[in-house]
Amino acid sequence: MILDFLDKYRDAGLLILRIGVGLMFVYYGAPKLLAGPKMWEGLGMAMGSVGITFLPVFWGFMAAFSMAVGGVCLIFGIFFRLFCILLTITMCVAGAMHLKKGDGFLAASHALNNAIVFFSLIFIGPGKYSLLP
Repeated sequence: MILDFLDKYRDAGLLILRIGVGLMFVYYGAPKLLAGPKMWEGLGMAMGSVGITFLPVFWGFMAAFSMAVGGVCLIFGIFFRLFCILLTITMCVAGAMHLKKGDGFLAASHALNNAIVFFSLIFIGPGKYSLLP
């Protein structure tokens, strides 16, 4: 095909994706993680959109942790699939929250797009350029 010569750069492309998405999630998640229990409780309330109304501080912490620490792990390719699973769940809950609030599909689409990316990365793996293969 036309761009088949790029096949040899597949792992480099995956590294670029991991670094780019990882940095964005560190940037987005670190302030939430560092903000403390009040922020975590607000985040955790999103679990109500999937019928889970107990322990909002715990769920909020888990969401912030998965975004901030998961972003770092994506960058370095460590605990990659575990954090892709956590991030898939986090983004599905975020998408469900937007839909349940009536924000519409456009507001939910960012989280749902990320969920699709993370779900796909569970199967793809971190690639050759990672600290833990």
